[in-house]
Amino acid sequence: MNLTSLVTIKKLATALCTIAAVSSLTFTANVYAAEKLEKESLKLGFIKLTDMAPLAVALEKGYFEDEGLSVQLEAQANWKVLLDRVISGELDGAHMLATLPFGTAIGYGTKADIVSAFTLTLNGDAITVSNDVWKQMKPQIPMKDGKPVHPIKADTLKPVLEKYKAAGKPFNMAMTFPVGTHNMKLRYWLAAGGIKPGFYAPPEDTSGQIDAEAMLSVTPPPQMPATMDSGTIVGYCVGEPWNQQAVFKGIGVPVISDYELMKNSAEKIFGVTKEFADKNPNTHKAVIKALIRASMWLDAENNKNRNEGVEMLSQKQYVGADYEVLANSMTGSFEYEKGDKRPLADFNVFFRHNGSYPYYSDAIWSLTQMRRWGQINEYKPDAWYLETAKKVYRPDVYMAAAKALIADGKAKASDFPADNESGIKPASAEFIDGVSFDASKPNDYLAKFAIGLKGKQKVVGGKVVE
Repeated sequence: MNLTSLVTIKKLATALCTIAAVSSLTFTANVYAAEKLEKESLKLGFIKLTDMAPLAVALEKGYFEDEGLSVQLEAQANWKVLLDRVISGELDGAHMLATLPFGTAIGYGTKADIVSAFTLTLNGDAITVSNDVWKQMKPQIPMKDGKPVHPIKADTLKPVLEKYKAAGKPFNMAMTFPVGTHNMKLRYWLAAGGIKPGFYAPPEDTSGQIDAEAMLSVTPPPQMPATMDSGTIVGYCVGEPWNQQAVFKGIGVPVISDYELMKNSAEKIFGVTKEFADKNPNTHKAVIKALIRASMWLDAENNKNRNEGVEMLSQKQYVGADYEVLANSMTGSFEYEKGDKRPLADFNVFFRHNGSYPYYSDAIWSLTQMRRWGQINEYKPDAWYLETAKKVYRPDVYMAAAKALIADGKAKASDFPADNESGIKPASAEFIDGVSFDASKPNDYLAKFAIGLKGKQKVVGGKVVE
């Protein structure tokens, strides 16, 4: 072989290497472009409650950073401020009440398009009453081995309300937001015990106190213990740590957890505007990936990481409550009357039971309760409930994030629902009143309740009319 031939072969080999290198770079660039984040720096909002934990964990454990995100978490004064700031774009997303986006979807108070691809937590709430009310309830409560038999039903509260009525005093209780989960759960408990929590008749009357026996109003979560201690309210429904705070301060008694009220209900979600989700699909998926990892960490190996999680939450930039108060519900137990601590491993569920998946049936339940109490003050056909749920919940984004984690080797396919998941859980009667909820038949479900709107009923002029 002559020198010219060798030079030619060398040139050819060099050229082929160059082509291969360029192709490799182009391929890498194309993969990067496909997953390129539309927005890397995010500000996310939360309320000081233990169920914001996945957000704190995702930041503290570096899961946001792993996804290329620079995240700032910012506490908000109340749910209204939080919602307004998400809608305005001041916040890119937030920890939200599971029912909140459905209020905005129907235009109750504020009209906006909020979507959610992630359930932050199941359960996590309780209903607490003042010491005086508890003292009056106790004679009606069955006892075993010197302790109250749980779950405690609201019919034990009815004689107390009658005393208040006879004395001409209102029986004031608090929840956190009109279209919030705490409002719906408190109403459910009261009505299951034969107590009328009142109706709404928007837009004329948004008090929620039409024909009410218990008067419900809004108080921000961190202010609830002090508001009850002052005598302004005699009870409330809220998330932790504000029920355990009442126990530690000796000012009240949690009478029922929402796990006992309605097992494994969606309590908080992560929400963004539809506009944000549409403009930033890769960023949205990256956030959900980080939150899934955080939720998995919180529930791993029978809650083995919960003590570390509680230490995170006790920092002032997150919940800022004492470690002992937070641990009282986050680490597998729950304290009712002072000294009456009982096992309750699923008081907070973040990942197990497919807890982080956005089920349409959870959304439909929320909408039935809004209809029940008049926030939706007109009949809606069954199909409307599912259509509205699908406008808000985005299981497609959740599953895309899940599959990306599986591909990354950070999760297994068995950790998540199957690809053919319908989003509708089987019918269940695991409620305190034993009423079965079938998400495919919301109007039949509403018809089962003695208290609440059903069929074509609506509230007009302060009265329920057919």
